[in-house]
Amino acid sequence: MNFAQLLFPDFSLILIGYLICRFTPLDRAVWTQVEQLVYFLFFPVLLFHSILKSPLDISAASNLVGAGWALGLGGIAIAYSVPYWPGLKHHIAARQHAASAQIAFRFNSFIGLALADRLAGPQGLLVIALLIGVSVPLMNIGAVWPMARHSQRGFLGELVRNPLIIGTAGGLLANLAGFAIPTWLEPTVTRIGGASLALGLMAAGAGMQLGALNHAKLLGVAVLLIRHLLMPVLALVLCLVFALNPVQATILLMFSALPTASSCYVLAARMGYDGAYVAALVTVSTVLGMLSLPLALGVLRPIIEA
Repeated sequence: MNFAQLLFPDFSLILIGYLICRFTPLDRAVWTQVEQLVYFLFFPVLLFHSILKSPLDISAASNLVGAGWALGLGGIAIAYSVPYWPGLKHHIAARQHAASAQIAFRFNSFIGLALADRLAGPQGLLVIALLIGVSVPLMNIGAVWPMARHSQRGFLGELVRNPLIIGTAGGLLANLAGFAIPTWLEPTVTRIGGASLALGLMAAGAGMQLGALNHAKLLGVAVLLIRHLLMPVLALVLCLVFALNPVQATILLMFSALPTASSCYVLAARMGYDGAYVAALVTVSTVLGMLSLPLALGVLRPIIEA
């Protein structure tokens, strides 16, 4: 598989978003609104449609859900353990770790959906939609928990209002109930989903920042190591343990190697932490995704197929 050809369309959109934000009047203020439009409307529509249009095999999906939860819990546990790694305990500030731990296990859904479509078409979109649905509540709790003392909202309220959870839950319920989108509405929904991928990737590029990288270098290396090396290795083990089929294994490996969520810095800043430092880690993670994705798909996936 030509990974440069596979990844180029999506990472080129990230680069385009970065260049437009930095060198045209369409600055960060514009892209913040675009990000909100995609997150609260376009993206939930894509998730709902992706789950609804493909029949669900509950027995097969249970293994995928189990693997997704195990991957998320494993990533959270490893991220929380960083201050106890040999030689790091006295070099990591508790507040910096609380804000940065989320980098290690959260994921960029925009890139994931775009790549799943290119890797496995509609079936890939269904698998990634299910993974996102079961992972978002877990990841949100894992991200907020160490910063909870500064939060003004409870966990339950955050989860109930999350548009990704609403879109996924709605798609699952509608699928199980036998609901189908009317033929006349299908083109509109499909175009909204397509727009969400392109705009989401460009918004990820617009949000990249390289300042503040000099803060807490050891912590940054640790969480990025988890995100881009340990998570794919863990996913490889889980593919074997849960006996995932080829499409599920491919998407789980891709999912494990994704760059971290671009909204990490928003959450950190909103809760009173060093948002600039987290934004810098998000930027580096986006670039490292160009290495971890070929690692997961080109090096680790053949081990499963052997």
